[in-house]
Amino acid sequence: MKLRTIIVEDEQISREILRNYIGKYCPTIELLGEASNIQEAYELIQKHELDLVFLDVEMPFGNGFDLLEKVENRTFETIFVTAYDHYAIEALNNQATYYLLKPISIDELIKSVNLVAEIKEKEDELQNTVLQPKTPAINGKITIPLQDGFEVVNVEEIVFCKADDNYTEIHFENSKKVVSKTLKHFEEVLKEYPFARIHKSYLVNINAITKYKKGKGGSVELNNGKEILVSASKKGNLLAYFK
Repeated sequence: MKLRTIIVEDEQISREILRNYIGKYCPTIELLGEASNIQEAYELIQKHELDLVFLDVEMPFGNGFDLLEKVENRTFETIFVTAYDHYAIEALNNQATYYLLKPISIDELIKSVNLVAEIKEKEDELQNTVLQPKTPAINGKITIPLQDGFEVVNVEEIVFCKADDNYTEIHFENSKKVVSKTLKHFEEVLKEYPFARIHKSYLVNINAITKYKKGKGGSVELNNGKEILVSASKKGNLLAYFK
């Protein structure tokens, strides 16, 4: 498949370098346009149905994050391209799929584009199908620590776990329990079972997912009616669980 793409970069030389690299090393990309500022980029996004935007952070009259805030119902993936590594956390919080540092590594560029291609192919494959996890039904138990001992729960009954500082909320279909353990603890405890870390704050039972929606990073709907955002950096791992 072709990835319909634009480049958003205020420096002409940087645009030319990225354009040349894409033309030489990324045959899956169909470059539809380039923008040197936020307004030009917004107009291109409104004009085209895009799969991918290469986005610089620092530009005149605003930055890359301002652009993403303006775009409602965003379905394209974002690869940030910047000379500054201190934007990485904010980029991830804005559902970036990848973060490239200048000067651009060709290997990293190819890796980032391949990741986007895999995500888009899987999304298209699953768009009109009933979600079928590759994983079998869960059969197992874990213990949840209590002040006066512990409680044994069936793993299959856990819908998702949510981080709350040094505590974790364990959600079942109609109830929840708060445990004085971190989410990382339960990620380790449940690593042999089909649970996916889809966000820094959420660990989800794959067999509880009933729907996947495209979006900034996408979201999943669970069998208890809860909808949870998926971090763009976690999307590929999540989609790999499904047939």
